[in-house]
Amino acid sequence: MGKRIGAQTVRLAHPPAVLSFAAVGGHMEGKGPLRDCFDELNEDHLWGQKTWEQGESAMQRHALGKALEKATLREADVDLVFAGDLLNQCIGSSFSLRDTNIPFYGLYGACSTMGEALSLAALMIDGGFARRAAALTSSHFCTAERQYRMPVPYGSQRTPTAQWTATAAGCCLLGGEGDGPFITCVTAGRIVDKGVTDPNNMGAAMAPAACDTLAAVFRDTNTAPADYDLIVTGDLGKLGHDIVVDLLAREGLDMTKNYDDCGLLLFDREAQDMHCGASGCGCSASVLCGYLLRGMREGRWNRVLFAPTGALLSPTSSFQGESIPGICHAVVLSNTREG
Repeated sequence: MGKRIGAQTVRLAHPPAVLSFAAVGGHMEGKGPLRDCFDELNEDHLWGQKTWEQGESAMQRHALGKALEKATLREADVDLVFAGDLLNQCIGSSFSLRDTNIPFYGLYGACSTMGEALSLAALMIDGGFARRAAALTSSHFCTAERQYRMPVPYGSQRTPTAQWTATAAGCCLLGGEGDGPFITCVTAGRIVDKGVTDPNNMGAAMAPAACDTLAAVFRDTNTAPADYDLIVTGDLGKLGHDIVVDLLAREGLDMTKNYDDCGLLLFDREAQDMHCGASGCGCSASVLCGYLLRGMREGRWNRVLFAPTGALLSPTSSFQGESIPGICHAVVLSNTREG
């Protein structure tokens, strides 16, 4: 009681600490501007497995293992893991964790899943229901293309608004005690659907949800964009990023000085021919766990608003002509517990 500070936001009484974090990636991520931020990069898109889907599960295992190693913890030291991916029935996550014996909550928030996982892990720790919890997500270019679009060998031409699904995974371990950064506020997103039906234009579909959640954060916490060192959505790409700037400007919120998007950070759009940028659960997860949290520990930023976005569609809904609902979950990360 007393932790809710608005319609969508909770201020945590005992902000959980980030104990460790790890990011792994594939071939294209190794050619991008954040290549040095990854704990592991693998040129093999199968990650030593027989199928792409098994390879994605292997990425998750590697990310979890790296995070545990960096925190000098064992699997038995983790009370809960919140994990998700883009595959039907979240098999990337459930298959990756089936031999760990860690109690498992499978999540689906599309590309917002890392925000959802961090939120739930933080709430469980703050509420005293867990000592340590892991947030873990992944995506794989080939598994996503096979499920959502054309078979990869088909070589279909991508539209100018298309984004490239990251082959990456990120894991963040949270605990009740630690040196931080800390998760101080959690804002749950609402489903927002403005009628976009083009599955190759995720930025336009998700941007309204990002605006809705960001506006809720500012309203509920009585803050403005300038109160954060960095605001990062994901994965809206170039078009979605520009839509957010425009829509929030109409509400008197200036997002031009400290706002970026994970879909713009992971790849070099021009040199790597990424059109509107990157997407996928692994994009925001790896940017957070490879770049943002490292930058916070190095003192580059002290307060970051992390707000990953997701498009809640399926191949079936697209084939039936349904519009694409969007979602965005946000957490405030701070180098201090903020009281």
